[in-house]
Amino acid sequence: MPTAAPRTRIIEGSPGPLGATWDGLGVNFALFSANATKVELCLFDDAGETELERIELPEYTNEVWHGYLPDARPGTVYGYRVHGPYDPEAGHRFNPNKLVLDPYAKAHVGKLTWDHACFGYTIGAEGDDLTFDERDSAPFMPKGRVIDPAFTWGRERPPSVPWDRTIVYETHVRGFTKLHPLVPEHMRGTFSGLGRKEIVDYVKSLGVTSVELLPIHSFVNDSYLLDKGLTNYWGYNTIGFFAPDPRYSAVPDFVFSEFKEMIARLHDAGLEVILDVVYNHTAEGNERGPTLSFKGIDNASYYRLMPEQQRYYINDTGTGNTLNMSHPRVLQMVTDSLRYWVCEMHVDGFRFDLGTILAREHYGFDEGHGFLDSCLQDPVLSKVKLIAEPWDIGPGGYQVGGFPPGWAEWNDKFRDTVRAYWKGDEGKLPELATRMAASADCFNKRGRKPWASVNFITAHDGFTLHDLVSYNDKHNEANGEDNRDGHSDNISWNHGVEGPTDDPEILGLRERQKRNLLATLLLSQGTPMVLAGDESGRTQQGNNNAYCQDNEISWVNWDFGEREVALAEFVRKVIALRQSFPILRRSRFLTGEYNADLDVKDVRWLTPSATDMEEEQWGDPNARCFGMLMDGRAQASGIKRPAMDATALLVLNAHHDVVSFTLPEVVGGNAWRCLLDTNMPEDEGREAFETGDEYLVTGRSVVLFVLEPESQRSVGLRRVQERFRQMAEQPIPVANPETGPEAERALSR
Repeated sequence: MPTAAPRTRIIEGSPGPLGATWDGLGVNFALFSANATKVELCLFDDAGETELERIELPEYTNEVWHGYLPDARPGTVYGYRVHGPYDPEAGHRFNPNKLVLDPYAKAHVGKLTWDHACFGYTIGAEGDDLTFDERDSAPFMPKGRVIDPAFTWGRERPPSVPWDRTIVYETHVRGFTKLHPLVPEHMRGTFSGLGRKEIVDYVKSLGVTSVELLPIHSFVNDSYLLDKGLTNYWGYNTIGFFAPDPRYSAVPDFVFSEFKEMIARLHDAGLEVILDVVYNHTAEGNERGPTLSFKGIDNASYYRLMPEQQRYYINDTGTGNTLNMSHPRVLQMVTDSLRYWVCEMHVDGFRFDLGTILAREHYGFDEGHGFLDSCLQDPVLSKVKLIAEPWDIGPGGYQVGGFPPGWAEWNDKFRDTVRAYWKGDEGKLPELATRMAASADCFNKRGRKPWASVNFITAHDGFTLHDLVSYNDKHNEANGEDNRDGHSDNISWNHGVEGPTDDPEILGLRERQKRNLLATLLLSQGTPMVLAGDESGRTQQGNNNAYCQDNEISWVNWDFGEREVALAEFVRKVIALRQSFPILRRSRFLTGEYNADLDVKDVRWLTPSATDMEEEQWGDPNARCFGMLMDGRAQASGIKRPAMDATALLVLNAHHDVVSFTLPEVVGGNAWRCLLDTNMPEDEGREAFETGDEYLVTGRSVVLFVLEPESQRSVGLRRVQERFRQMAEQPIPVANPETGPEAERALSR
């Protein structure tokens, strides 16, 4: 116990809002616990090392313990000790010897030091987790800090990028800038680093619109990783849903302000910020896990427990526990957290890790779950981007296409099909056509739009694009699990040599395959997501599960040579094409059905001889080349009238040899302009071809043609040619250490 000291004044306060709230005069503390018998507020010194006082919260209203400290101020460091029954077999694990974090804490102080005192039971004792440990965990625990949320946003405005123009760029706060030579060393790997002009300019120059950050909520490093000299790099081990993790801050005491400044700088450049969030489980593990927060506050309310054996946790996440989203207070915590990040921190959307779990009832996934209903009716959350990872490991956990209108979903069917097609697998044309048309079999229902399909080839979990074309097998030895971790079926192809090679033919083919995969991703209907570093050929040396690699394996390498620059410029080019031609990003599904009123089909699938694909061609397992003809006259909205878009022809050839493709005759023009050929990535689209001409499509390549209208010059063509000119005048900004801040300081010495 702390030594005797003058008692801090406390009055009843209010049961809401939950958390520690500074109102300009004092701080209100409110903590939900339905089964506690007493709650003590513990105050600490500024460093969070010395406990100064324990104050019993005086009031209990609607299952919320609360009190108000008139003398408390922003900067106050605190935690809780929660009293109640310690009866694991009934689902209760209260232990006031364990300091617990406020689930609503807006900032965390210190970090978790793994010690047996952090566990509610005595490790190694007979009885295991049924025992009761009396050691004080406070010396080893992070604490909460009261914040003043005031921040001058100035002219900052949300970019509000329309879904049909959205291109997601998935990255990691630390890994993206850790090796960047133009970012001052103390800012590398931080929110400040990501907000640097050099970084923002680079991201903006690519043409992507929305930066998706791997988890930045405060999280815990797993003890088993630390014991092996590794760390939880990805951050999918949350312990605080309201607090940005201080390890990503150049000035940890002001991490919340630093995060806001990063948001303001990205918004100023027109870039959205989407957070990858983990509301499916916490860092407390199963019955043998530590008592850090929720477990010690109200275990039976916060977690889904086995109905007949409440000592044990339902583990649909594979991490040991599952948050109980069926409980109204847990649902409130999650929605309060989401609203906080939108309203106070100004983020533009969320990607929900293992999103299926958020809509689970005891009988399985329920599209009418309270969480999904809450998001759709909420005046704040219904206006931001909501992206689900629509699967978990529980029964019926695979739900691609199963989320309600208003949601977008990661589409792994697109990933697997496109990988298999370019790898050369047989019989992939029918499914590839479906995936390139925004997977209507999954999403074309209830008024959902093509943007609901978030298409990707690679993500943080798995091979990078470079490794996808360089390795047949995973190489995860650095993870310390004898290469047992990570998926073994990657649908990858090394093109003849496993890993690095000097063979020019293999290197050339690998580069073309990268361009093929990127072009397929960025020119398909739906919402594309690019993994950061893929645009420059980043490698993880064959590691497809780098969750524990906070080092050069995971960090983006900014040492760009000619090959890296060329690939990045190619990505810029393809994105410019996508954004210039609305036909490539329709907000209406392309079905291939004949519209008698307009006398047009929105999409035709063509053989190399320019005839419509028939059942025989679709069923040919050896067919590897086809065309996707998108008619710009097709109805673009619910209004039955012809559109004025350009007509485009996308040709894909996964055959190993050249295929002669006849350019089709279509209404509206007689000349096809070739704007992209992955075999000639630097070609600027100056050459035009007549209908009926044969174009030699190089083996394993993608070609995009746009029809030149007869009556007038194409607006889209003018737009993309102007964009190409601007790109030539302003090449992608490449990090040059000779002009960076470190060099400037060296010169001034």
